[in-house]
Order: sequence, then C-alpha cells, then structure tokens
Amino acid sequence: MADSPRVIRKLTGNFLEDFRPGQVFRHKGGKTVTGGLFTTFTEFAMTSNPLAKNARYARAYGFEGLVCPPGLTMLIAFSQTVEDVSENARANLEYIDMRFGAPLYVGDTVEVETKALNVRPSSSRPNLGIVHVQSTARKDDGSVVMTWQRKVQVYKRDQKAELHAGEVEPDPVECELWLPAYDASAPYAELAHLSSRDSYFEDFEPNTLIEHSRGRTVTDEHIQMTAILDNTSQVHCNQYMIDLDPRQYVGGQLIIFGGIPFTLCLGLSSPDVGDNALGDVRYATGRHTAPLFAGDTVFAATLVRGKRDYPGRDDLGLLETMLLGHKFVREQGAAHDDAPPGWKRVAIFELEREIAVKRRSHYAD
Repeated sequence: MADSPRVIRKLTGNFLEDFRPGQVFRHKGGKTVTGGLFTTFTEFAMTSNPLAKNARYARAYGFEGLVCPPGLTMLIAFSQTVEDVSENARANLEYIDMRFGAPLYVGDTVEVETKALNVRPSSSRPNLGIVHVQSTARKDDGSVVMTWQRKVQVYKRDQKAELHAGEVEPDPVECELWLPAYDASAPYAELAHLSSRDSYFEDFEPNTLIEHSRGRTVTDEHIQMTAILDNTSQVHCNQYMIDLDPRQYVGGQLIIFGGIPFTLCLGLSSPDVGDNALGDVRYATGRHTAPLFAGDTVFAATLVRGKRDYPGRDDLGLLETMLLGHKFVREQGAAHDDAPPGWKRVAIFELEREIAVKRRSHYAD
C-alpha cells in the first residue's frame, strides 16, 4: 500500500461543454415543504396574502390549507436545478414562460426535471457561454406545480473544448393554474377584512405605477437561506473561491442568489397588488438587471400594464403587470430625481407578471 493516499479532486456540477441539446436531468433530492421552510421564506419576503398566513381563510376559499406563495414555490423548484444546471454559472440571464399549476401545501414533495434546449458560446468571453433549459416541477401525486425556461451564463472547464451543437424545441407541458371554484353561498365577505381593501380587480387602472412603500435589507443571512434551499452554487457561498480570482466574478464578492430578490419583490408588492390574488398565472419573461450584495436593500414597484376578464370566471380578472425591483447605491455628489442626494437608484430586477385577482363585486360587497 502506498505511503500517501490516492487523491481525488472532484468537480461538481456541469460546465458548458458538458451540456447537450436534448439531454434530460432528473435532479436528485427533491424537497418536501416543511412548516419551517414555509414560515422562513413567507415571513422573510413579507408576504401578506392571507392565503399564506391564515389557514381558516385558505380553507374557506377551497384550498386544503396554507398555500405556498409563488415566490416560495419558485425557490423550492428552481433550487433543485442548480447542481446540474448552474453550479458553475456566472449569472442567471433570463426567465422565460414561467407558468404555475397545482397549489403547493406544507407536506407536499416537489421533484424537478430539466431538459437542455440549446448551448452556445459567448461572443466576447472564450471561457463562457449560454445554456438554455426547460424545467418542470411536479408534486408527489404527479401534478405539475410549475414549468419554466431559463438562460444561464455558464463557465467552460476547458476553454478549447468543443460545444455540443444543435437546438431542440421545449416540451409541450400542460400547466394551468388550479383555482378553487367560486361558491356564491360562501361567506367571503365576512373574511374581507383580512386582506387589503384597495387591491381588488376593480381598483387597478392601466398605465399606473405603484411604488411599494416597504423595503428589505439583505444581510449575510442570504448564505444560510440559500443553503436551506439546497442551492449549491458557489458564487453565493464561497468567498475564498472568489478571492482567488475576483475579476472573474461579478463585483468580486458573493452574489445573493437571484431567487431571493425575485421572491422579495413579489412579497414587497403583496399588500398593494397580490393581497387579493388567488394565484399568479404566468411570468412571460424576467431578468436580473444588476447583482444584489449583502447590505443592499430591496425595493419594488409595479407597473399596471393592462387588465382583462379571466377566461370562464366572472368572479376574477387577469391583471397584467411589470414588477420592478431596485436598490439605492451611494454616489458622491450625485443628484438624481429618483434618489436622495448622494445616492443613485439601480434597477435590479424586472418581471412580466399575470395575476388572477378577485373582483370586489363577488368577494367583498
């Protein structure tokens, strides 16, 4: 036997040259929604919709119990894809066609599968490229919780490696938001005091920008929260790796997992936009426009772009919005109309969002 042990230096996750169009990943682990997980992220995001706060209210509306808000559903599903898809990523570039289906409750288990659609090199950086994937999350009963596509900027392991060429179409995944039936005899009006009085469908006017009043500072707690979700991407938790080559990484410091500003913006908008929603239907596209670091404070605004009838439901309307996240950064001598003196406003997130919202005529009058 040798005097010194055999050394194996493992590389986890996939690099750009490992992806092949048509390749399918059945992600390991899965995730059961515990009460602790539900409470941690619902409270952190300042979610106010009583469907996620008040079990009596949720059951009165026809749900089995407290309903995971869309941001938490996204965090649980998205994080399962990280080890295979974005463990070695520089940045998440875009969310595409994110649709919600079955409601998610405490006790449900979510498992996710991802299909690689396209791989292409960066036009300016030989050590990077873009991977386009489609992911679908299902509950333990087989129902689809959500499905989405995303584009990720991923590092190469070997700059000279050839990429797998080609492109495949996304799978046609059936995913329609499940909604409880309207019950004309139910005592909805008796529960109306538990949600905001001015966030029914009738209250919104297109071409209105709603500046949400609350903010949330993110500290290094983001490292623990990312770990709770089983997100293993090293750019969120391994400062030593970044310090070895800070120019290779955005900002030369840990980047907060994009799902955190994503769900924070949803939560901060909740009292004004989502309090009387029965669910989020679809996010056509979304992107992070600037990184978030420990110590930054997240703010949000919602642009109401349009409204229309919800198909087949007289009691609901479909609200078309753009959710906008921003932070403020110190800038010596700065004078901007949209920021206090000495500060500048930096856009960090945008999301095209469609929401199923209750009509006051059916639920409060």
